[in-house]
Amino acid sequence: MPTPYYGPNEDNATILLERSFMAGDIICGVGYGIQLVLYAACVLALWKGRNDRKYTKLLLGYITLLLCIETIFVIVQARTVQVVYIDNRNYPGGPWQYFLNSQNDAINVLFYTTLFIMTFLSDLVVLWRCWVIWTASGTVWANVVVAFPCVALLASFVMGTLWTLQSSQPGLSLYSALPMAFGTSYYAISLGINIILTALIVARLLWHRRELVKVLPPKYANHYSSLAAIVIESAALYSTFAILFLVTYAVNNPTNQVFLGIASACQQIAMYLIIYRVAEGKAFQSTQSQTNSEAFTDIRFTLSTAD
Repeated sequence: MPTPYYGPNEDNATILLERSFMAGDIICGVGYGIQLVLYAACVLALWKGRNDRKYTKLLLGYITLLLCIETIFVIVQARTVQVVYIDNRNYPGGPWQYFLNSQNDAINVLFYTTLFIMTFLSDLVVLWRCWVIWTASGTVWANVVVAFPCVALLASFVMGTLWTLQSSQPGLSLYSALPMAFGTSYYAISLGINIILTALIVARLLWHRRELVKVLPPKYANHYSSLAAIVIESAALYSTFAILFLVTYAVNNPTNQVFLGIASACQQIAMYLIIYRVAEGKAFQSTQSQTNSEAFTDIRFTLSTAD
């Protein structure tokens, strides 16, 4: 006797899309929990060093703002699932059709807005870290290096704004042709910025290591060439999953919802790790190159005097 079918009366593609939507929501919740822990760690570290480091209050305000936006985003995600799959489960065409037809509702506008703001603010942190790292070579060099990423970041802001506005228009959705064009362009630019900044940060870290090896034993330079340092400093964690989201979103593959949740969570987690390293004094500082050079000069002078 065949097993009765109690599933929804929808095609397989829509069912897969709804499954991916639910999975993405769960991933966002898991990512939010990790971010809460990292936020607390960053606050404690920043507060302990509030008298020793610049930008402490600014960084505290920044991560608090980002956590507030992330909290709104997670609440909106949870509420959207409730509205779509509980309050409107019998909507003509199914819950997903209701989601597509209600993109101009306040809750969906908040979803796109908070997602866009979080991505933009996190891109700003990576840009800032790149600038700080390259100021070790001089402010002029740092300004030249980040000039193109700054222009690209401005372009991503424009495309992200258009994507948010178009996705929340009546009759349109995240998967309509025009919003998809803006969304693909926005995430492509954002991803490109992260890849460029990642390459610039890694290059400067390895360049610094090469300078250290010339004057000090290799063990003193390992900190800047370790994989963990490079990945955390460059936020390459986000870039990996952003590529997967961008590809699946561009080809309209339902799994893009899963990768969107992972990419968003990874971007915020990478940002907290960067701030934590800054608060702990483990991140590369703009004066580090000069300090190491002066330290080596002192060592060499001491040895010469001893002789």
